[in-house]
Amino acid sequence: MAKLIEITGKAISGEWGNDDETGNGIPVLRTTNFTNTGIINFSNVVTRDIQKKSISDKFLRNGDIIIEKSGGSDTQPVGRVIFFEAEENKYLFNNFTGLLRVIDQSICFPKFLFYVLFYNYQRGGTIPFQNKTTGLHNLKTDDYVKSCDIPLPPLETQRQIAANLDKVTHTIDLCNAILEKLDLLVKSRFVEMFGEPISNSMGWECCELGACLKSIDNGKSYVCDNDCRTGDNPAILKLSAVTYGIYKPDENKAMIDEDLFDESAEVKDNDLLFTRKNTPELVGMSAYVFSTPQKLMMPDLIFRLNAKASCNKIYLWQLINHDLFRPCIQNIANGSAKSMSNISKERLSKLTIPVPPLALQHQFAAFVEQTDKSKWAIKQVLEKAETLKKALMQAYFG
Repeated sequence: MAKLIEITGKAISGEWGNDDETGNGIPVLRTTNFTNTGIINFSNVVTRDIQKKSISDKFLRNGDIIIEKSGGSDTQPVGRVIFFEAEENKYLFNNFTGLLRVIDQSICFPKFLFYVLFYNYQRGGTIPFQNKTTGLHNLKTDDYVKSCDIPLPPLETQRQIAANLDKVTHTIDLCNAILEKLDLLVKSRFVEMFGEPISNSMGWECCELGACLKSIDNGKSYVCDNDCRTGDNPAILKLSAVTYGIYKPDENKAMIDEDLFDESAEVKDNDLLFTRKNTPELVGMSAYVFSTPQKLMMPDLIFRLNAKASCNKIYLWQLINHDLFRPCIQNIANGSAKSMSNISKERLSKLTIPVPPLALQHQFAAFVEQTDKSKWAIKQVLEKAETLKKALMQAYFG
């Protein structure tokens, strides 16, 4: 066992510099490039004008570990780590992050150290070292590096542990990539069959959404516990059960008074749910309920859209969530850019939508349902891989 500071020394501070006005700046990784899986998201790397001469040692090398020094939230502690495996001597990291670089790789294998720190974060190891100022969570990085204990089995054992975890991680990454591609496939199929929805490029008949609905049902507002329900006891869904367009019944809060359970607000199979209130970016997201456990109620931040026989719910679900149609949804929301946005029943009912022939809607819905079955199978593999990874890390790192 060794202290982290004995392995890496103090965390090296990052750089930010000035705005890149020439387009010739240095790529700088930020906390927005962090993912919760420890992989770097290179899709939105910014470039900055950094003129310092003494930054050569700060350019990232393979095996470097970047730690989040400032960020997080009340539900996500600060202190996430990501592992760098990319072109060397090209990227820097900003001043909200720090660099941990193994001093002697004959003693500690960098990927092994990453997994130790990743596991330590997941089990809350950074929480005692964070403080909160002006809404941000800051990691007392020096204290954390001095205090964090790192197991050091023989180097070959470290390599084998890292290799085992890499294999499981690869399976998880592959499953997530397939799920993402299936989502893109559905969106592409939508445009192929129905065209661009805002301009109605295929010239379908249009009408107000209210003409396609029998009713819009309200959710309920009750005092709930902070924890999820146990068993099949009554509970109310969290907004997060619908927020990202996929129904997540496990996102719920137990009801304190179960006698208040109201069947009129209970979620049923084949329901179409709609978030009437959320951030400006996420307001108006919809989720189709292929199947659901019993005794889960809609909260008052969610509507249920009851479609007439002339309109397929799955078509409506995909239309509402489609990137090409989202501006129409956001335009009917009230609220400023800095506050929660709200969509009223009246505004939602007056939303103009294209209505292709019902047979075509049904054909698309069948494609979506088949794709969802494929996604379900992939999610089973993903769940098993994630469970195995957690079990392995607990066995390796305790």
